[in-house]
Amino acid sequence: MAEKKFEPALARLEEIVQELEQGDLPLEQSLKLFEEGIKLSRICNTRLEEAERKVEILLKDRGGKLQAQPFEEQEKE
Repeated sequence: MAEKKFEPALARLEEIVQELEQGDLPLEQSLKLFEEGIKLSRICNTRLEEAERKVEILLKDRGGKLQAQPFEEQEKE
């Protein structure tokens, strides 16, 4: 599978989920879609991990020097 960007991969994954949820596909086609979905899921996960590694918040320390800080995910309530 060619290098995919996150948004198109996610959009296709959502289409696959909708098709599989309908439940009216033959088993062989469902398995092919499931396999494609797994590959797309891995692509999306890889892209998210890459983005997470790139996201840093630059903060100035007390001396005025910029210091890279890892991005911390906020907890959902």
